[in-house]
Amino acid sequence: MLVTRRHAIMTGAALAATPLLPRISHAEARLATLAFGPVSPIYAISMVADLKGYFREEGVTLKLLTGNAGTFGRQTLAAGQVMFAHGDASHPLQLTARGKPCKILLATEAVASYASVVVRKDLYDAGITSIEKLAAYKRPDGAKPIVAATAIGSGTWVYGTYVFEARGLADKVNWVAGGGSATMFPSLETRQFDAIMAAPSWIVETETRGFGKAIYNTAEPGVFEKDFGGTLPVLVIYALQDTIDQDKATVQGVVNAIYRAMRWVKTTPLDEVHALVADKYFAGIDPVAVKAELGFDKSTWVYDGRIDQASYDRGAKPWYRKGTDIPETKYQDIVDMSFLDAAQAKYK
Repeated sequence: MLVTRRHAIMTGAALAATPLLPRISHAEARLATLAFGPVSPIYAISMVADLKGYFREEGVTLKLLTGNAGTFGRQTLAAGQVMFAHGDASHPLQLTARGKPCKILLATEAVASYASVVVRKDLYDAGITSIEKLAAYKRPDGAKPIVAATAIGSGTWVYGTYVFEARGLADKVNWVAGGGSATMFPSLETRQFDAIMAAPSWIVETETRGFGKAIYNTAEPGVFEKDFGGTLPVLVIYALQDTIDQDKATVQGVVNAIYRAMRWVKTTPLDEVHALVADKYFAGIDPVAVKAELGFDKSTWVYDGRIDQASYDRGAKPWYRKGTDIPETKYQDIVDMSFLDAAQAKYK
């Protein structure tokens, strides 16, 4: 039932924002569409901004569109179906390289919560307790171990492949697209996959249900920084350059709302944050799992939203590698902090 309910949420249609304040007419309201996927606490900041009424107060009617992999935001933005996307920082870089110039407007997370690796429990019990041991494992037919990212080219794939590559193990595993938890979990449990990339809530769920065990967990202090050299812009809010040029007022309203949500989350107890988003966005999902991920996020979110040159440069390690097809891009060509500057000046 847990998987079924999560699947229903993850593949659901748009989630409409609450009604506008009386002082703003429908004619004056600006519609903003934002896409991400899958439905996960790592994307909760726009949910918070919605439920706290910050979009409404900024004169924006928000519609959230969700899919079952991080690439959903990139794909829908490229297709012109949404104005904004929340996803891995590699996504706007990929779109820009493919002739869809984007700008990153702010960062929301500095450590990749979804860069953790969960292995089948039977393999763990047999001694596969590290990345190196997983890479040395052979399937019954002699094939390399199968590791699933949500999608090839997704953030889970970008960071997962980098972890193996950084340890000289890039050619020791086979990568496949696993989708969301509704497909990832059964495939791990039935041994179609040997390991999956997982966010904190997935670690909790797979371990609680007894078919998975984390062997690489970025929630543990220093794990991410050891392989990646420090924090970097992991999750970002971004838009096409055309949107920024044509509708600056809406862009500013969205950035204002999300920045205000970040400020609220920073000073709010975890249980209160969970209580705000749980009923609408995570009904039927184990609250322990949701809180585990929210707790990780609260400790790694970039509360001022800022991306500096040094953190951007650290992102070069996972972004600009063979296989990502991302050409090196200058900071000033992809990062636009001007809307965040305005938001911070307004909400000091």
